[in-house]
Amino acid sequence: MTYREAVEELETILRALETDAVDVDDLTARVERSAELIRLCRHKLRHAEASLDRVFDSLDEEDDADELSEEDNEDEEESGEEVEDDDENDNLPGGPGRPW
Repeated sequence: MTYREAVEELETILRALETDAVDVDDLTARVERSAELIRLCRHKLRHAEASLDRVFDSLDEEDDADELSEEDNEDEEESGEEVEDDDENDNLPGGPGRPW
């Protein structure tokens, strides 16, 4: 049974209960059936929520990996610039690491 079918059956039961023409024995059966349908709907909703959480988590992980990759690229670019700066210092009087 699909979620939609369960909800439609619950709505049918509700409409029947609202008419006040329900026999007590029938009322008990309908309430029990309603409880089953509600449990089924809750289960389907929880399952859907868990599935969506997994999808969003995987998207978040991909975003995090992309951000880390971008940061690594930026770090490499920055470190490349620093190396160039160090190379420029090598040509200064006194040599690298030596005071003027």
